[in-house]
Amino acid sequence: MFIHQSSCISPQSTFGNIDLDTLIAPENNILKVVEPKYENIPLNILRRMGKAVRIGVGAALPLIEKANKLDGIIIGSANGGMEDCVKFLNQIIEYDEGRLTPTNFVQSTPNAIAAQIGLTTANKGYNITHVHRGLAFENALLDAMMMLKENNDATYLLGGVDEVSSYNYNLERLGGWYKKEKITGVDLYNSQTNGSIAGEGSAMFVVNNESAGSFLEVKAIKMLHTNDSAEVAAQLNHFNDVNGPHNAWLSGENGDVRVQPFYQACENNLTGDMAILHFKHFTGEHPSTTALALWLANRFFETKKIPSHFFKSTPAEKPIGSILLYNSGKGEQHSFLSLRAVEH
Repeated sequence: MFIHQSSCISPQSTFGNIDLDTLIAPENNILKVVEPKYENIPLNILRRMGKAVRIGVGAALPLIEKANKLDGIIIGSANGGMEDCVKFLNQIIEYDEGRLTPTNFVQSTPNAIAAQIGLTTANKGYNITHVHRGLAFENALLDAMMMLKENNDATYLLGGVDEVSSYNYNLERLGGWYKKEKITGVDLYNSQTNGSIAGEGSAMFVVNNESAGSFLEVKAIKMLHTNDSAEVAAQLNHFNDVNGPHNAWLSGENGDVRVQPFYQACENNLTGDMAILHFKHFTGEHPSTTALALWLANRFFETKKIPSHFFKSTPAEKPIGSILLYNSGKGEQHSFLSLRAVEH
C-alpha cells in the first residue's frame, strides 16, 4: 500500500507551513493541537463541530480536494468526540430526559468523523470507523490494506483521530497514565516515573496500490495483545526477519517506566547499525499516535531530512530508506509497521 498525499493537524506546526525543527512545549503536561482557520469548512457547519470532528474533517478536506476519486473513507479513533458525548450525557440529567440538543449527540459518536467527511464531500463509498483503543488506527490501516488487495484500482482516505477532552484526561490521569510532575517534551525520555504527557491530533492519508508519485510504502503490519515483553521482542524479531532489513527504528516510547521494558526489550534486539528515533515528545501520548508517526515517516522520506531532536542515538550517516515503527498502548496492545521509501 502506497501513501500519495498526507495531512496532519497536531500539537506542532504540521499543517500549512510545516516546521518540524521547532518544538512547541506542553502546557500543564498537555500537548493540544494547533488548529488552523478551517477555511474549507462553512462557518455554519464549523460552529456545530466538536474538536475531534473539526480536526478530522479539517485534515481530510485538503486531500480530498486534490484527489481525483475516493472509493471509501476509513478512520481509526479510540474515543471520537468524547467531550460532546459527556455534554450530551450531562444534558440528560440537566433536562430530566426532556428535549435535548441533538448536536452534541450527533457529534459524540466515534463514527461522526468519517460520517461528516462523507457528508461534506458527498462521498457515498465505503465508510467505516474502527474503535479498538490503542490499535484503532492500526485496524483502520489493516482494513485499507485488505480493501486494496480486493480492489486493486481503488483509492481510499485513511486516517487516525483522537482528542484530549477534560473527561478522558481526568480519567487517564487518575489511572496514572499522565505524569503528576511538570515535564517538558525533551525531558520526557529521561523520566523515571509513571505516566506520559497527553496529546491529540489527526493524520489523514490518500492510499492506493500505485507506487508512482508516492514517497512511502506500508509493506506490512503486525498487531498483538500481551503483557509479556519477551513475547513482544520475539514477535519483533520474526517481523523484522520477514519484512526487513530496516535501517531505522521509530520507537513510541513515552517516558512511562511501566511501558519502557517493552521498548527496551525490543531495542536490545536491534542491530547496531540501525538509527533509533522517537516521536512522543512531538505528539504526546494518545491512542492514535501511530497515525501521526506514519505521517512523520512519510515526511522524512519526502524531504530526506530528519530534525536532530527525533534521534535517540547519533543521527544516521546514511540516508534512511526503511523504518521499523513500534508503538504500544499501555503495555497491552502492540503494533509493528514496516515502512519503505519509494525510489523515483
